[in-house]
Amino acid sequence: MARLRITRIWQCLLGALLPLTAHADYAWNFPKPVTPMALDTLQVHNKFMIIVMVIFVVVLGIMIYSIVMHRKSRDYQPAGFTGPSTRAQLFWTLVPFAILLYIDFILMGIPAFHSVVAMEDTRTDADMVIKVTGSQWRWQYEYMDGPAKGISFVSNMTTPQEQINNQAAKNPEYLLEVDNPLVLPTDKKVRVLLTSSDVIHNWWIPAFGAARDAIPGFLRETWVKIEEPGTFRGQCKELCGKGHGFMPAVVIAKNEQDFNAWATSKKAELQAAAAGADKEWTKEDLIANGKGIYEKNCAVCHQVGGQGLPPAFPALTGSKIATGPILDKDNKMVKDGHLDRVMNGKGVMPAWKGILNDTEIASVITYERNALGNSVGDMLQPAQVKAMR
Repeated sequence: MARLRITRIWQCLLGALLPLTAHADYAWNFPKPVTPMALDTLQVHNKFMIIVMVIFVVVLGIMIYSIVMHRKSRDYQPAGFTGPSTRAQLFWTLVPFAILLYIDFILMGIPAFHSVVAMEDTRTDADMVIKVTGSQWRWQYEYMDGPAKGISFVSNMTTPQEQINNQAAKNPEYLLEVDNPLVLPTDKKVRVLLTSSDVIHNWWIPAFGAARDAIPGFLRETWVKIEEPGTFRGQCKELCGKGHGFMPAVVIAKNEQDFNAWATSKKAELQAAAAGADKEWTKEDLIANGKGIYEKNCAVCHQVGGQGLPPAFPALTGSKIATGPILDKDNKMVKDGHLDRVMNGKGVMPAWKGILNDTEIASVITYERNALGNSVGDMLQPAQVKAMR
């Protein structure tokens, strides 16, 4: 009977451990490293884990031996001394202390120091520079030099709201998919400058082996050198408010030839979008274009229906800003009016003039004034936005 019980216990333990072995690839180790920094971090981590496990096994073995062999039932009495008083006691106190110092400063300290120095070496032999700006709750990327110099765009999460509300099946990249991923070349050292327009964010791609806070008012630095093409996903790692869980970061690595082709294509795309500011738009086209821009950039705060989340995020439905004048009788921007608020921001409202182009600003303002329960009836042309800059 006792043997049967033991067998059942073992069966239960094995049944509990089987799911763990099935997921061992990502549950017990880091993601596959694709940068020198990530590989170095993984090697240091694995070395530390071996040292820690050896220490754990040795100490646990000594404890078990002492508990079993020096138990009270064998007539052992507790020691009466409070500290080392003989040479042997002093020796066996200092030896473990010396071993721990060696492990801490030599075995673990030197590799850790090497990793930290490598992480901070952002400028040596850098092939290109990009700027990453975090804001609630999206990333803005700007290429500062190289073949992609001048390219700037915003990256927003594209996971459908139906999946977030459990109204549709979730795809494998749930909450980790964006409309405009950052594209980088492989085998090039890329210096990354990070900042924020509002609160502290953290740009984190696990396969790159480093995370760095983006702090408003400061430029922080890190670097990546991606060694193989692919798509690498991460997210903001600093709790940054309501939409923190909806702020993914996605990087696509391409070889140099494909990267240069992408840069040429992206520049043409941005030039075509900017050219839209020189044509006359109908109100219907502005509203249709503005709906997508609003849902991508504004709905996370003001909600899809414009009801907002007062008091932090006011409603746009019936708002004095969204229904008030845009330009005065001299065709100048009304101070703290709808256009002024969108372009320059106020309080927790970010300034969108550096993120959206003229057509996008005109479209989203026209949409907000003629949808979401508002029916002002007017519209704003991209040319007017362009003139206000």
